[in-house]
Amino acid sequence: MTAEPRLAAIVRHPIKSIGHEEIIGASLTKGRALPFDREWAVAHEAAKFAPGLTEWAAKMNFLRGVAGAELMAISAASDEAARRVTLRHPRAGEIALAPDDAADQQRLIDWLRPLWPASRPAPAFVVQVPGQAMTDWPNPFLSVLGLASNAELGRRMGKTLSIHRWRGNLWLDGLEPFAEFGLIGRRLRIGSAVLKVEQKITRCRATCVDPVTGQEDGDTLAALNANWGHQDFGVYATVEEPGRIARGDKLEIL
Repeated sequence: MTAEPRLAAIVRHPIKSIGHEEIIGASLTKGRALPFDREWAVAHEAAKFAPGLTEWAAKMNFLRGVAGAELMAISAASDEAARRVTLRHPRAGEIALAPDDAADQQRLIDWLRPLWPASRPAPAFVVQVPGQAMTDWPNPFLSVLGLASNAELGRRMGKTLSIHRWRGNLWLDGLEPFAEFGLIGRRLRIGSAVLKVEQKITRCRATCVDPVTGQEDGDTLAALNANWGHQDFGVYATVEEPGRIARGDKLEIL
C-alpha cells in the first residue's frame, strides 16, 4: 500500500452506457447494486424482447459504448428522488428528462440517434426493471477499481487516462497498482458497509475511447495484454452488510 487506502470516487450511470456522474455518497443495500446505477437501458431494434421487459437481459440487446463510441462522451447529473436525469454531450448538447415518462423516452431516443452509428440497429425503446440494475451481469455487482492501476496503465501507454472510460463504481486510492486482484475473496469495509470481492472484470474496446471526445485514442486492451498478459481491469463486489459510503471514507480490508 502506498498510503492509507480510501474511497476516492463514487460513480454511477443512471442509464446504461449513456452518461456517467460522480456522487459524494450512497446508501448500499445487501444484495443490490449501487443505487440508481444502470436503472434504465435503451434497447435497440434487434433486441430479443419487446417493451415491458420484466427481468434482466444481456448487454447485446442495448446501446453500448463498444458499438457506439460517441456514447462514451455523455455525462450525467441526476435527481434520484425525482427520478430525473440530465445528459450532456459535446456535440448533441443537453437534454433533461424523466426516463419513466413515455414522452421523455421518445425524446431520449431522438437525442441519441445522431450519436449512434447508422449501420447499427437503431435505438428503439427504454426499459426499466424494478430492483434489477441493467448491468452486464444479472448479479448485483458493484465494480471496484484502483486509481493506481489506472495511473500505471496510463504511464505504460504514455497518456493520462480518465477514470470514466472504465464505467466503474467505486475507485480506491492508496493501493499498489492492480492490488485489487489480490482482494478477490476478501471483505472490504467502506464507511459502514461491507462488500465481498468476487471476481475480475474482463474489458472490451469501449475502454479504448476517450470519454471527453467520444473517439478512440489508445488501445487499452493491447496495453493490458502486452504488459500483464490479460485484459482485466477492476473487480466486481457484492454488498454483504448494508451501510452508508462516502467519498473519502477509509478502506479496511477484513
